[in-house]
Amino acid sequence: MPDDERFVDLEIKLAFQEQLIRELDALVRAVRDRLDTTDRDLRELKQAIRSPEVPVGPASDKPPHY
Repeated sequence: MPDDERFVDLEIKLAFQEQLIRELDALVRAVRDRLDTTDRDLRELKQAIRSPEVPVGPASDKPPHY
């Protein structure tokens, strides 16, 4: 294979690799953003469980005669 063809093949492979890297980077960023949101939601849920603003369950229900 002549050198010119090898260079063209390498340039094509490099172009595809660069595109793949951009796509993977976008995917990693999207997953990171989703994980950040999930972590924030989890912290809020843990805080709500530790100190509920409104009692939940039978303790907060009024007896039927009220």
